[in-house]
Amino acid sequence: MYHVYVLKSEKTGRSYIGHTKDLNKRLEEHNSGKSRSTRHGRPWHLVYYETFSTRQEAMKREMFYKHEYTGVAIILQPRLFLLTCVTHSLV
Repeated sequence: MYHVYVLKSEKTGRSYIGHTKDLNKRLEEHNSGKSRSTRHGRPWHLVYYETFSTRQEAMKREMFYKHEYTGVAIILQPRLFLLTCVTHSLV
């Protein structure tokens, strides 16, 4: 199983979208500074995730979120973000 996840930085308020096979391990890597792109926003908290059976499906969803929605939309309007994603996936 693969997961697409959204993290939120407690320090900066920034969001981060990624995909992984091991969600707990990846969150630990983000919070330990092993990921260059999230090193300065620690600590990070998991705010949302979805599970997929293949890596290709997870990557496709990650790209959708990264290109269709901004981190600002996720932080400022989380209900709208989730509702829009659910509605879009049903269409």
